[in-house]
Amino acid sequence: MNFPSKLIEEAVTEISRLPGIGKKTALRLTLHLLKQQEPVAEALSQAILKLRKEIRYCQVCHNVSDKPVCSICEGTQRQQHIICVVEDIPDVLAIENTGQYHGLYHLLGGIISPIQGVGPENINIASLLERIDKPHLGENVEEVILALPATMEGDTTSFYITRKLKEKGIKVSTIARGIPIGSELEYTDEVTLGRSILTRVNYSAE
Repeated sequence: MNFPSKLIEEAVTEISRLPGIGKKTALRLTLHLLKQQEPVAEALSQAILKLRKEIRYCQVCHNVSDKPVCSICEGTQRQQHIICVVEDIPDVLAIENTGQYHGLYHLLGGIISPIQGVGPENINIASLLERIDKPHLGENVEEVILALPATMEGDTTSFYITRKLKEKGIKVSTIARGIPIGSELEYTDEVTLGRSILTRVNYSAE
């Protein structure tokens, strides 16, 4: 792709690094920004810089937060006896949008994948077990819902966590498989995802 300006080429290169954005889309976005008033571009750049520099992660569940402890973990209206374990941030947003779940969360930040060199020690499993042993605030965990991808890696992670939690006498359930095998939670429609949460079943590691 030939560019009329080195500056445009640099902007396209950086924007195309974002997931799901190719060179053509990046070029359209670049040209759109070029047509806007300067304050628009400045506001965008400042928002990105502020996001990168000031964003925090909850000390309890590892979700993004503006404070050391996120609003969900601090929420007095949340069910303190249930923790839903998910892979990452988009999964929390997807479940919250269903309006069917009112418990707490724990973000693993990934799933076990030996092929990619990701083991149990590389994701937030230890802190999950610590939450069971040393409850935070008003937590009194009785059940852990596993809402991980319906993939081989997701099932491996669920199996590992289940074995660890069974040792502690915690009830472990998994969302019903109304979600297509091989799909990601963030791309599942809200009705299906909500029904899966409500009709969760016990998870067996045997």
